[in-house]
Amino acid sequence: MPIKKDETGKRWVEMEFITPGTPEQVWRAIATGPGNTAWFTKTTIDEHVGGRLHFDFGPNGASTGEVTIWEPPFRFGYVERDWSEGAPPVATEITVTSRSGDRCVVRMVHSLFASTDDWDDQLEGFESGWPGFFEVLRIYLSHFAGENAASFSVMARTKADQLSIWRQLTETLGLAGANVGERRNGPLQPERLSGIVERVRQDDKQRFIALRLTAPAPGIALIGTYDIDGSANASMALYLYGDDAEQRAAEGEPKWRNWFGETFKHPG
Repeated sequence: MPIKKDETGKRWVEMEFITPGTPEQVWRAIATGPGNTAWFTKTTIDEHVGGRLHFDFGPNGASTGEVTIWEPPFRFGYVERDWSEGAPPVATEITVTSRSGDRCVVRMVHSLFASTDDWDDQLEGFESGWPGFFEVLRIYLSHFAGENAASFSVMARTKADQLSIWRQLTETLGLAGANVGERRNGPLQPERLSGIVERVRQDDKQRFIALRLTAPAPGIALIGTYDIDGSANASMALYLYGDDAEQRAAEGEPKWRNWFGETFKHPG
């Protein structure tokens, strides 16, 4: 959706989607540190208004914020004041509305106050970055809600175009031409990813596959590429569930970081 503006200088983008789960389950996923870690990124949240919030984006840095709305299980909000050097603070508000059949409508709004359009590209970037993670959230709430979780992300920056990097990434991981509902088994190295294809998306800005894993452990892999000024990044976020999730993530992260670095050293 396009950026919206009003006469006060407020600019915002908004997203809305339906996800399985009760309001309480969805709230735990979006408003707690362990919940966000299970589908988004490593997160800590002090669970009260004024509490500190910290997102660890691995190779993409980190962001801190302050909780501004805490109304479980329906409204959660926070502000990030240092998300980009020189930028005005960005505020996020998430509302959860119950629907029949243990489903919820989630609405997310990112807003900032600015007198110019200098930050519009970044605001649009917030919006375009969420769809893959929303897919992970749906899979998590459908199959793994409440389980112990650990996650990590790895990335490789390239100078090649997105389509060629996408082809290289999917062919190397045994995911070329993947369709929803298929079972795919990747190569043994650095560790085999096996599971069911839950979602495939391809457009000019980004391409991704969401894979519900049975190996190397129960989990979800979000594998994709996204365009940056004519070049492309290849990335993977891996979410593992179960009592040994943290150990498996700690063992797997350096393997995958090295693999991405070597695989895309000479892209094309």
